[in-house]
Amino acid sequence: MSVRTQCALLSLPRSCVYYRARPRKRLHEQHYSALQHISETRPFYGYRKVALELNQRTATLTEKQVRRIMHTLHIKALQAKRNTSVKHPMNPIYPYLLRGKDIRYPNQVWCTDLTYIKLPDVGYVYLAAIMDVYSRKVLSWRVSNSMDSRFCEEALKEAISVYGTPSIFNTDQGSQFTSNTFTQILQNHNVKISMDGRGRWRDNVHIERLWRTVKYEEIYLQGYDDLGSLKRGLRSYFQFYNHRRFHQNLDYETPDQRYESFQLQVLEA
Repeated sequence: MSVRTQCALLSLPRSCVYYRARPRKRLHEQHYSALQHISETRPFYGYRKVALELNQRTATLTEKQVRRIMHTLHIKALQAKRNTSVKHPMNPIYPYLLRGKDIRYPNQVWCTDLTYIKLPDVGYVYLAAIMDVYSRKVLSWRVSNSMDSRFCEEALKEAISVYGTPSIFNTDQGSQFTSNTFTQILQNHNVKISMDGRGRWRDNVHIERLWRTVKYEEIYLQGYDDLGSLKRGLRSYFQFYNHRRFHQNLDYETPDQRYESFQLQVLEA
């Protein structure tokens, strides 16, 4: 019976009869559990990386389909807040050398910075890392419970001993990196020193992005209580970061793949 006939028999105007949409069918339900597992173990993954991980497990979903499923399940990747550095007015400052510079190969530019981590049983501790800008590879890192420059110098010496020397080394204007002992190491190896402008966190954005990644993908998830467990966790995480973590800006390669692929190209040439 048509809607017009039904309304006539019930003495109802047609205008009061509306179409009721059928409930939308849930698509790709067979992949929900796998996607939820990835989001629970790697909650910092967005839909692009979740799609890559699913496709490695023989699932055939596009990024758009994964994004729709995550929206349906109310799953969102973790996000970070901004952080800034403070300039020490008594230390010498070097000019910024990276403005407009094309970074084309590993060990062309290294950068470093430090950030704080709060532990319930210890208080504040400090993490310093040295990164190759071209490949985003973390070359070395150190954790200390004091703000002196010694642990930053140890990280620098380790990176140089393992990977050689860069052409340019970029830092912020923190007292650890403007100290005479730290800059002397770079000068002894004929490395050009570059420093961010005052309040210019974008000048060292790659290492700032690393702190966001480390904190939201490891520190905040694990909730470390003491310095020993923090160091063990960071050691494991940086191995994952260099060897297995996909990077969108590297066309979803890992830092090791980008760093080593250039070396292979040089050898083949």
